[in-house]
Amino acid sequence: MITLADARRIIAAAEKKAAEIGQPMNIAVADAGGNLIAHVRMDKAWMGSIDISIRKAWTARAFDIETKTLAEFSQSGGQFFGIHASNDGKVMIFAGGVPLKRGGDVVGGLGVSGGTGEQDQAVAEAGAGAF
Repeated sequence: MITLADARRIIAAAEKKAAEIGQPMNIAVADAGGNLIAHVRMDKAWMGSIDISIRKAWTARAFDIETKTLAEFSQSGGQFFGIHASNDGKVMIFAGGVPLKRGGDVVGGLGVSGGTGEQDQAVAEAGAGAF
């Protein structure tokens, strides 16, 4: 289980990394059922990335895989090509979504959006590291 206190700690670590790289982000934490626990839109973060961050968190939990890896598998000719159209288009195949694990079990997801794929991924990894 991920508590609100856990989500706040994850978000704080992600915000710190985003500030270090100078890129405001949207940061979302979802529980084991993919439901949103907490979301932060940093000052000047793109409004359009709010939904993307939430869907990245959901996707990371729904498939228990980093969205960066899912993106690689979903390219034309790949084994998951077209997956982004499943689940009513809720699946995000951009870097920045990571499953949150406790004791080897996936118990939630973290989604970050607002920068390049590399920036989103770095901020997500920093947040997940605080969990």
